[in-house]
Amino acid sequence: MDPLDGNAIAGRLFAVVGWEMTTARTTCASCGTRSFVGELRVYMGGPGTVARCRGCDNILIVLTEIRGFTCVDMSGLAALDSA
Repeated sequence: MDPLDGNAIAGRLFAVVGWEMTTARTTCASCGTRSFVGELRVYMGGPGTVARCRGCDNILIVLTEIRGFTCVDMSGLAALDSA
């Protein structure tokens, strides 16, 4: 499966948090790589959508749909800074 960039999850993240997140800067909790959400590697098509670090491939963000609600797990992030 070929990854997309973080822009693929922009609409879903906006619906959950209420602000444009593709320009937010992430810091990977595993390797410390800093990148914009729009630059993350995104894999869709599984039971959830996964955004991974460009540096170490650590899972940073997971989006899943459960009973009509979008659940977001950002436990792979050490930091998330808005633009």
